[in-house]
Amino acid sequence: MGKYLNLIGLAYRARKVSLGEDSILQDIRSRKATLVLIANDASGNTRKRLTDKCNSYDIPYRIVGSRQELSHALGKEDRVAVSVKDEGFAKKLMQLIND
Repeated sequence: MGKYLNLIGLAYRARKVSLGEDSILQDIRSRKATLVLIANDASGNTRKRLTDKCNSYDIPYRIVGSRQELSHALGKEDRVAVSVKDEGFAKKLMQLIND
């Protein structure tokens, strides 16, 4: 389960991800997001808002590990979602998550 977490950290350091619900929603609307990752313990409202927006803009999303795992991978506190803005990172992440 943990391999994708290293890649998220790498993508973050490469400045290829957005954090924070507003930034993520903006990425989805402007179609900059190539993949949205949502922690499995994100609040119902947050999860619904992000998944609905992803569905209406046809952006893939995945429900992943806990907010603690996601936050730790990013070296940030209390992160529940990430938008990946790079096709290469997005493809590799989906591959690792789906395995």
